[in-house]
Amino acid sequence: MSPFLLTRTLPEDATDAALRADVRTGLTRRPKTLPPKWFYDARGSELFEEITRLPEYYPTRAEREILLARAARIAEVSGARTLVELGSGSSEKTRHLLDALPSLHSYVPVDVSESALRGAAESLLADRPGLSVHALIADFTRGLALPGTPGPRLVAFLGGTIGNLLPDERAAFLHSVRSLLSPGDGLLLGTDLVKDEATLVAAYDDAAGVTARFNKNVLAVVNRELGADFDRDDFGHVAVWDPHHEWIEMRLRARRALSVKIPELDLVVPFEAGEEVRTEVSAKFRKEGIGGELAAAGLRLDQWWTDSADRFALSLATAV
Repeated sequence: MSPFLLTRTLPEDATDAALRADVRTGLTRRPKTLPPKWFYDARGSELFEEITRLPEYYPTRAEREILLARAARIAEVSGARTLVELGSGSSEKTRHLLDALPSLHSYVPVDVSESALRGAAESLLADRPGLSVHALIADFTRGLALPGTPGPRLVAFLGGTIGNLLPDERAAFLHSVRSLLSPGDGLLLGTDLVKDEATLVAAYDDAAGVTARFNKNVLAVVNRELGADFDRDDFGHVAVWDPHHEWIEMRLRARRALSVKIPELDLVVPFEAGEEVRTEVSAKFRKEGIGGELAAAGLRLDQWWTDSADRFALSLATAV
């Protein structure tokens, strides 16, 4: 069996502490907010996988189309011997890259879920003799130290997840990625593109209501982990396009005036009828904007690929 190492850089109680801080801060400010990372308990992950198969939700299919068409070119241009994947989950998306990288020595998946990392590694190593896997249990938004693996390195951040970061957060994130790289190393970035409002809103407000259940799952997480008494039926799912910021916002809107008790925080949260909690921002991008943000972080946009309908893009940037 090929080498498998697992390193934890995230303290055992870090998730609980972060949830407490995010809920207290987010639900006591106006307007109220909850970060999208709290969608993803086991049930939330199942719902998101269901979302990716919906006819309205194009990003996953579009990104897969690009990866299938361009994996060999990505491998050729990057020459990567180490592939680092941020927010790797099941590592399903990167299998095309792993197969296409002839000189790959090491794969470094980074995720907060130990079970996801172990499951992905077991599957990958069964099919890829000789691959070294060094998994990191870490929150890549809070700084990251990579293991000593051979270069060139290619960091992959796929799925359009960078759109969940606000502009200042994106700038800090890209600078942190650049700090991990040596000149000539690369960043492979997945970004959803600006397009017509109807297509965008439908992708986040599907006819079957799966995204609505996904959105409300954050309330179930707060109930279970912090003893809160949210009733999901008291909140409606809202998805709106903000043309000024060029992002989708997902929100939960109170159907009536109510109060929610959160015993673990010794907190009571009042809601007015119609008051909203923002649960996700999903920014959409243009090529010139991505190029500018990358350049500001010391990364040069070298390659830009889109799917056949120009809905989604993969870009390959080089550390300079």
